[in-house]
Amino acid sequence: MELHLKIIGSTLMLLALAHVIFPKYFDWKNDLRSLSLINREMFYVHTFFVALGVFLMGLLCVVASSEMTETALGQKLALGFAIFWFIRLLIQFFGYSSALWKGKRFESIVHVLFSLFWGYLSVVFFMISLGE
Repeated sequence: MELHLKIIGSTLMLLALAHVIFPKYFDWKNDLRSLSLINREMFYVHTFFVALGVFLMGLLCVVASSEMTETALGQKLALGFAIFWFIRLLIQFFGYSSALWKGKRFESIVHVLFSLFWGYLSVVFFMISLGE
């Protein structure tokens, strides 16, 4: 399981760092122009903190993989992470419209890959929480 945690941790840190390109890739400057200043700034600030949280979760998996698998506290953290990523998996199907990816090759591939990744995270963290 420690190897899985190191893989997960490295991937989560890369995902967090990828948030840097989101504003330009998704053209937030134009899309968010119509929002009030507070809503626009909340959007950026919350995105930063989501990325920071994902990065720190990944860092914890990399630097404390043995503690996560071998201690009661680590197993409790893993259960929390399992719940978090399972809810994220559900959001992938019920929070986003399928119109965003259906019939679009690249978006469909991304949808499937992230669905598999969220499922992988959920299973690994849940297994760790059970002491597997």
